[in-house]
Amino acid sequence: MSVVIPTRNRPELVLRAVGSALAQTLRELEVVVVVDGPDPATREALAGIDDTRVRVVELEESGGAPNARNAGVQNADGEWTAFLDDDDEWLPEKLATQIALAALSPYSLPIVSSRLYMRTPRADVVLPRRLPGADEQPTEYLTVRRGVFHGDGFLQTSTILARTELLRRVPFTVGLRRLQELDWSLRCLEHEGVGLVYADEPLVIWHADENRKRISADAPWEQSIEWLKESRTRVTPRAYAALAMSVVASMAATSKSPRVFADLLGEAVKHGRPGPIDYLTYAQVWLLPPGFRRAVRDRVRGQATAG
Repeated sequence: MSVVIPTRNRPELVLRAVGSALAQTLRELEVVVVVDGPDPATREALAGIDDTRVRVVELEESGGAPNARNAGVQNADGEWTAFLDDDDEWLPEKLATQIALAALSPYSLPIVSSRLYMRTPRADVVLPRRLPGADEQPTEYLTVRRGVFHGDGFLQTSTILARTELLRRVPFTVGLRRLQELDWSLRCLEHEGVGLVYADEPLVIWHADENRKRISADAPWEQSIEWLKESRTRVTPRAYAALAMSVVASMAATSKSPRVFADLLGEAVKHGRPGPIDYLTYAQVWLLPPGFRRAVRDRVRGQATAG
């Protein structure tokens, strides 16, 4: 079993992540920490770890998180590889639970994920809100909303475990600033034998610190629209409309351009199959301030968790 942790300039955080990997009940593992470019402070911090299961790969220059993950996979010796972002952590049973699920999976190349705790300064929220239905099309699970202010399907990097063979066959897209997990999973799902498997219990703590800039926190909206069009053949028409009118729209709306509004809506209608919630979502993404939408979304998530 291999664990890949990309990191850059966050020595305190990566030590927490490495510690949670080494504390797994599944003991036979290696932890490949990929330092994304020159970073003396992180090198020094990692040198203090007294555990032979930790290997450090230092890249000569920074290439971004997707490139660092790919480098880690190339250096992985395990049959299975799991990803852990440097600012997240795992609960002790994470890998053991996922390996057991993989063994029971009907897929030869399963993507094994789990629920997680999204930890903010205000509360812990369990995501995803629901798991895929027995006959649910996976691209629709990951994209189609059942509520105007929130989605249901979810796949976060620190929850992913897959065969190393699959990760080498389908690497992360280098240069993609947002939607990295979604892009990777959609491309994987095109391959025979690939399917999504989820652990019902939360096994990851996703530290969504609102005061800390995350590696993928920003991206030009133009890139997101280009990605959308390139992904058209990978999803159902229903999923394509949802992608365009919620996920990509939330980024494109920052342009405040009537032309972009009309063009993206036209793309969704021409090549997708929008539902009523998609139209409502599209309207609120463009018309309501992001802060208000975020507050409503968090309130809905909190009520769902409390219930």
